[in-house]
Amino acid sequence: MEDFDTEGEGAAAPLPFLLWAILLYQARAWILLIMAGASRQQGDTLLRLFVPDPSTFYIGLALGLPALLCMALSGYRQRFLRSWRLCRISILIGGALLCAWQLSQWNQVALESSPLLLILTLFDVLTEAALLTMSRLKRCFIQ
Repeated sequence: MEDFDTEGEGAAAPLPFLLWAILLYQARAWILLIMAGASRQQGDTLLRLFVPDPSTFYIGLALGLPALLCMALSGYRQRFLRSWRLCRISILIGGALLCAWQLSQWNQVALESSPLLLILTLFDVLTEAALLTMSRLKRCFIQ
């Protein structure tokens, strides 16, 4: 019987859990869309509950697209090495745009009514810092 080489050329090291968490966080509008689509009868109610203004939902979908594409490409990262390397730049830019968009939404009324905007902005800044500084996250795009 043939032995399968898991350390050889064809095998890719698994991506860190933190990278998956960052990608899922950046694609949160897409996850909400999938959840709303899965519950057909209550999907519209679910969308209105989490996103009262539809225009912000569309902006969230657009800004989450780089993370979604990176997730889709992760299984083919050895085949499309150049594209996989560009994924890091695209999720960094997407995260920076998410941070800027969150900061543009800040106003006194919104911050007093709910701390959610402040928490989301803080998480956006933390994910950007992790992508920029953690060597393990940098290495998974260089392999």
